[in-house]
Amino acid sequence: MRGRIFRFVALALVFASPRTLSAAPRTLRVAYAGSMGAVMDRALGPQFARSAHVGYQGIGAGAYGLAHLIASGRLQADLFISITPGPIRILQRAGLASQALPIARTRMVIAYSPKSRFAAQLAAAARGGTAWWRVLETPGLRFGRTDPATDPQGQSILFTMQLAARYYHQPDLAKRILGSTRNPAQIFTEASLLSRLESGELDASSGYESAVRSLHLPFVALPPQIDLGEPAYAHRYARATIHVELHGKAETVHPQPLVFYAAILKNAADPIAARAFLAFVRSPRGQAILRSFGYRRPLGPPI
Repeated sequence: MRGRIFRFVALALVFASPRTLSAAPRTLRVAYAGSMGAVMDRALGPQFARSAHVGYQGIGAGAYGLAHLIASGRLQADLFISITPGPIRILQRAGLASQALPIARTRMVIAYSPKSRFAAQLAAAARGGTAWWRVLETPGLRFGRTDPATDPQGQSILFTMQLAARYYHQPDLAKRILGSTRNPAQIFTEASLLSRLESGELDASSGYESAVRSLHLPFVALPPQIDLGEPAYAHRYARATIHVELHGKAETVHPQPLVFYAAILKNAADPIAARAFLAFVRSPRGQAILRSFGYRRPLGPPI
């Protein structure tokens, strides 16, 4: 019953009259995983702002980096949206968030630039005509990814390549394609990675299917046994592991579900608008927007 009352109140806030929500100038600040830039700043944020008669400010970057900035007090936001539970748990340990709700999910893909001189080979791989990993091994191909120390996607591509090595019986596959864990020739910020791909600066990159579809970029879909997107294969994904330095501390990290979670921050300047936005994102209207940008329906319980 309490959950029903909460959803009713929150949804009512979304469609409240201007007098209700505009008594004073208000701006909702949402910190979100950088891969969500297109759907957040082009659709969800602006549509909510118009409905609720509030301002909207989106802050997109690597989810781990954002979580540490918020936990340290160097960044203020009303709502935080992460991919994978890890960044949410940083804020929970800091006492800044309680429950986080799943709002969408995605899977790993290999995106490629239509401007690349390797585009024909990668398109053939997307059709199943050639092995995608053999194309990525081609000398001169420029591959991009994000930093595993600050971004879940940077960790996820390492897991995917490890799983691919086993799946295709290619023990050195990850090293041949990626080099070292934090290969400086391949590491870019999440916000710039797909932009570099669009411009042709990169030939191929790691990517979440949701972000790649949002930008209408071509991609190679991966088998569900390695794409980190199918809960039925969670036991298989768990075989992957990486060792990475996170904020000065060496840690062993395992795959986590590629689910997007949203948490209202306990120090939110506008918790009412934050609750209304979360209800909007989880409503049929918000979920339809997410699907139109390539996101899948959320799975799993709150964290």
